[in-house]
Amino acid sequence: QVQLVESGGGLVQAGGSLRLSCTASGRTFSSYAMGWFRQSPGKERQFVAAISRSDLRTTYADSVKGRFTISRDNAKNTLYLQMSSLRPEDTAVYYCAAKTTAYPLSTYTQYDYWGQGTQVTVSS
Repeated sequence: QVQLVESGGGLVQAGGSLRLSCTASGRTFSSYAMGWFRQSPGKERQFVAAISRSDLRTTYADSVKGRFTISRDNAKNTLYLQMSSLRPEDTAVYYCAAKTTAYPLSTYTQYDYWGQGTQVTVSS
């Protein structure tokens, strides 16, 4: 089992940048493929990005390609999401998730473990 804690959210103006972190504890972090999802009020949880557990394959939602970068540091048990050129529509609670598989997954029902979320608000 793994415990996940997100941090780094906040209020930023449109066009700005933020970096989210997700720190893992418990079972070996490198055992897990990791993902970022986001959810706005009244909307379903939406895939943002995912990364494989060791060979660092990544996949992104079309809406964030070229603006967001997912990365991980297995030595620090930490997952990152670098967000640039932020837009008001990126406003949401951002969650990290983990799954004991090698592959980056884009469907939230495939993940077993979730953090509590961190709020990102982008003002226009």
